[in-house]
Amino acid sequence: MTPQTLTAERRLPAEIDTIAELEAYLNAALRLEHATIPPYLTALYSLHPGANSDARHLIRVVAVEEMLHLTLVANVMNALGFRVDLTADDFVPRYPAHLPSGEIDFLVSVGPFSQAAVTTFLNIERPAKAPNESSRLLPRPDLGAGTVLAASPLDPSRRFYSIGEFYEEIDRGLRHLHREQGDRLFSGDITRQVGPEYFYSGGGEVVVVHDLASALRALELITEQGEGLGGGIYDGEGELSHYYRYQQLQLGHYYQKGDVPGRPSGPPLDMDFAAVYPVAIDAALSDYPDGSPVLEAAQRFQQTYADFLGFLTAAYDGAPQKLLDAVPWMFRLRDDIEHLIRNPFPGRPGVHASPVFTRAPEDRS
Repeated sequence: MTPQTLTAERRLPAEIDTIAELEAYLNAALRLEHATIPPYLTALYSLHPGANSDARHLIRVVAVEEMLHLTLVANVMNALGFRVDLTADDFVPRYPAHLPSGEIDFLVSVGPFSQAAVTTFLNIERPAKAPNESSRLLPRPDLGAGTVLAASPLDPSRRFYSIGEFYEEIDRGLRHLHREQGDRLFSGDITRQVGPEYFYSGGGEVVVVHDLASALRALELITEQGEGLGGGIYDGEGELSHYYRYQQLQLGHYYQKGDVPGRPSGPPLDMDFAAVYPVAIDAALSDYPDGSPVLEAAQRFQQTYADFLGFLTAAYDGAPQKLLDAVPWMFRLRDDIEHLIRNPFPGRPGVHASPVFTRAPEDRS
C-alpha cells in the first residue's frame, strides 16, 4: 500500500467521534492485549522441564512483548488523561474467547502446548486487512459463551474483520479528534508515562506518549510486532514478528536473514509435543473438588494473578517505577503455575491441573 493510499483511507469517517468513544476503544484494546497472555503463559509452563527449549524461548519472547503492548496501550491512555484499570471483575476474558480472523471467528483457549495451540497462536497474530471499507465491520454471529474480543465497543452486535482493522479504527479516531482539538487532546500528566527506564523487554523499546505522532507510533509498534512490517517477516525494529516466530514452530525451522515468508531455511527446531503436561483446557475453579489440595493450589494461583494485575494497575496509574519490580512478580507467577500444573486433575485420568485466571470468585455452591 502506498503512503498516498494510506492517507486517503485514513481520511474516511471514523466510528470514533468523541473522547468517550476513544476511551471505550482503548479500554477494549487493553483487554485485547491482555487476553493473549493467559494462553501463552499456560502453554509455556505446560512444557516439561529440560524439554522443548526452542518452543520455550519463542513463547516466552512473545509473552514478554505482549506485556510491552499492554504498557503501550496504557501510555496512550495516560497521555489522553484516561485512567488505566486492570482490576475489574470482567477484565480477564472468559475462555474460550472469540477473536476475528477475516470472515470467520476462532476460539482462543487456555490449554497445553500442542500443534492445535500453535495454530491458534498463528490465528491470533495473523495479519488480515479487510478487502474493502464496507467489510471492516461485520455482523457478530451468535458464538455462545466466552468473551468476544475486537468487537466494536460502541455496537456489540458488530466486530472487526481483524485485530489490525480494530487498531486502524483507533488510529483513525485519534487523527479525527486531533484535527478537532489539536495538541490539547493529549492533556495527560507526563509523569504517569512508563518510560524505557522502567520497562525493558528486549524486543522493542517502550514509547513515551505525549502527542499524536508518539501515540500513533505506540500503536504502530503493537501491530508491527504482531504481524510484521508491511506484510514482511520482520517488525520495524528488525525483529521477527510474532506471527513468524510462531510459524517456526509449525514449520520446524528457524527463519534467517534473506528468507521469504513461509520458507524458513535456518536450523531445525528441537520439539517434542509429547513432552508436555496435558493440562485441562479452560478449567474453572468449580471443576476442582472441594477441599482438595489441587483446588487450593488453583485458588492460590488465581489470587497471585489478581495481585499481579493490581500491581500493574498501580504502575500504570501514577507509579511507573513499580514496573522495576515486575521480575519478582513473574517469578511468583511461574512458581505458582508450575506447582499447580504438575498435579493430576482429580477424577480426570491423563489430565493435569490447569490455571484459572479469572478474577471474579466462582460460585461453588
